[in-house]
Amino acid sequence: MKHNYLLSALLLLTAVLRLNAAKADHAKAIDSVFASLASDNAPGAAVLVIRNGQKEFEKAYGVSDLRSLRKIGPATSFRLASCSKQFTAMAIMLLVHDGKLHYEDRLTDIFPDFPEYGRSITIRNLLNHTSGLQNYEDLMAQPDPSIPSDEIPQIQDEEVLQILKQQKTTKFVPGSKWEYSNSGYVLLGIIVSRVSGKSFPEFLQERIFKPLGMTNTLAYVKGKNEIPKRAYGNTKENGTWRETDQSPTSATLGDGGIYSSLSDLAKWDQALREYKLLSQVEMKPALTPVQVPGGAQEPDGKPAEYGFGWFLNSYKGHPRMWHYGETVGFRTAIQRFPKDELTVIILCNRADLEPKDLALRVADLFLK
Repeated sequence: MKHNYLLSALLLLTAVLRLNAAKADHAKAIDSVFASLASDNAPGAAVLVIRNGQKEFEKAYGVSDLRSLRKIGPATSFRLASCSKQFTAMAIMLLVHDGKLHYEDRLTDIFPDFPEYGRSITIRNLLNHTSGLQNYEDLMAQPDPSIPSDEIPQIQDEEVLQILKQQKTTKFVPGSKWEYSNSGYVLLGIIVSRVSGKSFPEFLQERIFKPLGMTNTLAYVKGKNEIPKRAYGNTKENGTWRETDQSPTSATLGDGGIYSSLSDLAKWDQALREYKLLSQVEMKPALTPVQVPGGAQEPDGKPAEYGFGWFLNSYKGHPRMWHYGETVGFRTAIQRFPKDELTVIILCNRADLEPKDLALRVADLFLK
């Protein structure tokens, strides 16, 4: 009996040592991908790998802003840009859960004064990018290039709504094609407010961020709330870093206005993995690729699979839910491989990186 006990203990110790060695090898390999970003005076990135529900790797590189030169850390909040859409979609799904909204409700049900073309656009169309709405970025007034970036007027959500109300038709028949639409997600943010009776930032705080303990996450509204431990966006011009934190479209919320940190996104990842906000059945519509005649395609012709706030294209045969974000001075990516229990999150406050590709390089170290 004693012999068996010692043998079992030895085998367990050997397994632990091998696991720790493998983890150290992974950490070294991941760090080598981002080592060039280490700096005391340049913007950088925050990187998190979650495997089997545990943090496998977490490290930050560079500074959060060029004025204080404060080091980036796990609690540093970055602008998520289009990675915000997964939270907007979740807010809508929570209202469906509450019975206050239905996926087949029409735009004209929410906005009775919306033009007739809105009668053909459903909440589902907005969520999965099949609405055909005109791009508000193409319709809004363009800023005077001589105006300093911190003084450029920023379009607000209600202004986007008014611009879309001035249009006479969609780009295509709703549901007949797939085309990524920031306009649709701005409207979804407004719909959350109209249906819930709370502002979009308030609803997110009450129903998502506060319940999950995401204390460094918010939908930013200038003058109304403050971003804790904020990272500022930057662009390199003629070999010199310049702060490029805001643009004319930085004030819209549902399509890209959320800030978050590695530590908070780890909690979000756990909530998705454990179905803390919605049941597995309720999450299914978000994780079912939209079907359109001829198939959904990106502008470059590549196939696109999209649910509600998530791209769903598999990677090397591995099921995946993912998104990326790009805005002035920021690049972000979340790559989740649910069946492999692997998540890679990269947040950058510089515009010269492609975190969605870097995240896949990291994922390749684990996927078999």
